[in-house]
Amino acid sequence: MDYAAKFEQGLDYADFLAKYATDDQKARWAGMEERITLTDAQRTLLSGFVREMKVLVVSGAWCGDCVEQCPILLRFAEATDKIRLRFVDRDDHPDLASDLSVCGGNRVPAVLFLSEDDHPCGRYGDKTLAKYRRIVADQLGGACPTGIVPPAEELTSAVVQDWLDEFERIQLLLRTSTRLRKKHGD
Repeated sequence: MDYAAKFEQGLDYADFLAKYATDDQKARWAGMEERITLTDAQRTLLSGFVREMKVLVVSGAWCGDCVEQCPILLRFAEATDKIRLRFVDRDDHPDLASDLSVCGGNRVPAVLFLSEDDHPCGRYGDKTLAKYRRIVADQLGGACPTGIVPPAEELTSAVVQDWLDEFERIQLLLRTSTRLRKKHGD
């Protein structure tokens, strides 16, 4: 898979929604965007990133999990110029969706982290640990959030932190990479 080409085909957040979301879906995404705020500590952490990381998100504008999680990724990218964030639609990129499948399914959001020079560094998705814990506690069964009813504030905060922990892990991987340290002379 040519991840560099897939990343270049990706759209920024606004363009992705403009192309793929209906007006109702855009309203759900916008409502969630308004709810996502980062703490001072989270913004400080993100502003300390030194390595560029490319973040490619396989998403669906119709997906409730994407409604709840993708605005978090947007807030991270807004907090640092070291995160380059792009989105592709799952159904328009079935090869990438299949490559990033989770438990044998083309789940979304699925995130691929790439180094500045397009080496895969990690994959994450479709839900965070906090979200899975809540699902098990609430129902222990199949359900699909619609994005119509927003999650409770404490769950949103926990999901933001879960995502941030993964972004930090990838940043630290990039920061300590022998290859990249040699390249950057640090």
